[in-house]
Amino acid sequence: MLKKNLLSIAVVTAAMSLAACNDTETVADPVEPEVTTEEVVVEPVAETDPMVEAEPMADDMNMEATQTIAEIAANNENLTILTAALKAAGLDTMLMEDTKYTVFAPTDDAFAPVLEKLGVTKEELLANTDLLKKVLPYHVVPMEVKAADIPYGTDIETANGKTISISDANVITDATGNTANITGTDIMATNGVVHTIDAVLMPE
Repeated sequence: MLKKNLLSIAVVTAAMSLAACNDTETVADPVEPEVTTEEVVVEPVAETDPMVEAEPMADDMNMEATQTIAEIAANNENLTILTAALKAAGLDTMLMEDTKYTVFAPTDDAFAPVLEKLGVTKEELLANTDLLKKVLPYHVVPMEVKAADIPYGTDIETANGKTISISDANVITDATGNTANITGTDIMATNGVVHTIDAVLMPE
């Protein structure tokens, strides 16, 4: 009888051991949920950055002219000889009027070949008012002509009655056949526009 009891206890113990083993295996099995959502994380910060660049920029393109042609020349460090010549010839007041003008303005460097050709100093040139009154109006057109409106290849009458012509390469040919390049365009004034050139135009 004791043997039967011992045998029964052994069988029960073995069964419980097996059950315990099965239980630990079933607990260890569900390791699959290791797949997390970390791989699918989307950072929304980058979405907001481009919106900062979309801010409207200040518009500086619509600045209105506040100076006359004479004042523009007087305040341009590259047009000092022209400014002095206009005053010497008494033409600076004309370029301060309300009438619209276009001025092809020779820079200071443009006067150097003229001084050399005439064999005079700047002071001597400025003292020759008769010459200045012939030459300077030849650089003035009595109307406003912006760069986009230049009538290429046609004669353009100047303020002294003589004509110039301008090629589509922005090269001016004067009455003597000499040429000048337009180096700067559309300097807007209250009474017209200024284009800078690299040579002095001669009417004869």
